[in-house]
Amino acid sequence: MRTEFPLRLAVLLSFFAIPLAAVAQTALPAPVEGHDVTEIGPGYYTFRHKGLRNIFLVTKAGVIVTDPIEPEAARVLREEIRKITPLPVKYVVYSHQHWDHVRGGRIFKEEGAKFVSHANCVAHFKDLPEPEIVMPDETFTGERHELRLGERTLKLRYLGPNHGDCLIVMTPDHVNVPFIVDLGTAGGMPLPYIADYSLHNWVRSLRELESWDFESYVGGHGIAIAPKNRLTERREYVEGLMQETRRELDAGTPLDRIPDIVAARLQTKFAHLRGFNAIVRDNVRRTITYYGMGW
Repeated sequence: MRTEFPLRLAVLLSFFAIPLAAVAQTALPAPVEGHDVTEIGPGYYTFRHKGLRNIFLVTKAGVIVTDPIEPEAARVLREEIRKITPLPVKYVVYSHQHWDHVRGGRIFKEEGAKFVSHANCVAHFKDLPEPEIVMPDETFTGERHELRLGERTLKLRYLGPNHGDCLIVMTPDHVNVPFIVDLGTAGGMPLPYIADYSLHNWVRSLRELESWDFESYVGGHGIAIAPKNRLTERREYVEGLMQETRRELDAGTPLDRIPDIVAARLQTKFAHLRGFNAIVRDNVRRTITYYGMGW
């Protein structure tokens, strides 16, 4: 079972970075290949491996790495960092608990890095252990935390429950381009069933991010730098999803008809999103559960 996991995960994550023309309602596309590094500002980089990405911060005292993604990605990331600096990785910061982002950090742990996350992530790692996930050495509670290394500070912000219950947004103190994982993948759709999202808190978190003073951000999937209005697009999609699903539930529409009805209404505004036809009906089914079960 474990040997099949990376393949299944790669296929699932390919939804986030594929051309629209490649998406068919009844077929999953091939995963994105390769890797690259993009410099966002002085010492501030984003690393992409296949369909996922992270950020890392190079300072005079060492390197802060975020999500290691998985073992192969972490090895490639270490090689890329060594092309930039001989200094060691001092910290690895988890954006949240989901395995597609946080596996593979052991290579940095063996070299002495300390692992950091929000405290709420720990319960998830203990409840369902995954050998490739390194347990955090340091955690924080509350809404704000700062990680200082050399001349730089990485600001960590916890917005409460949304995409799970331990996701943090990260912004270096010298480049106002935050790392915002999974709350709003630019030009893409959410995961099909968005199982552990709190839908109303997702909207609340996106509204809060829209109020922040920045123009662009790095996401956990997709393009290197996305305009802030992509977060607005995601909020409007989720709001439309919730409103239209609730409308049909209140009207007594048979449950098996609601996904097609809501998909048709949302298509007018959101058909351009990657994977729309393949994913939207599962998003509706999840929203039916949200209103039926209260979670």
